[in-house]
Amino acid sequence: MLPVVKGVSRQVIVVKEPDPRFFEQAIFILKEDAFGQGVTAEQVLQEARRVADGYVRKNTGPGRLRRRIPGPVYAAAGALGATACWCAAILCQGGLLL
Repeated sequence: MLPVVKGVSRQVIVVKEPDPRFFEQAIFILKEDAFGQGVTAEQVLQEARRVADGYVRKNTGPGRLRRRIPGPVYAAAGALGATACWCAAILCQGGLLL
C-alpha cells in the first residue's frame, strides 16, 4: 500500500519581481487569522511588497558593507582621527605648522 500524504491548505501571497536583479518572486505564507483582524487583502498585499522591498534594500547595496564592519573598527578609526586632530592642534600651538 502506498503512503497517504495529507495536505494542508494555506493561503499565500506571491510578490512578482521584488527586485528583478536577484529574485523572480517572493512567496509569503499567510497566518490563518490574517484576514480575521479587520485587514483587507490590499493591505496584506502592500505589507508583503513593503517587506520584500525592505529585505532587498537591507541585504544589497552599500549599506551591507557598513553592517559588516565590526564596531571596534569604527572605534579605532575614531581614536585615530581624534589623535590626528590632537597632534595637529599641539603642533599649531607650538608654531611648528603654519
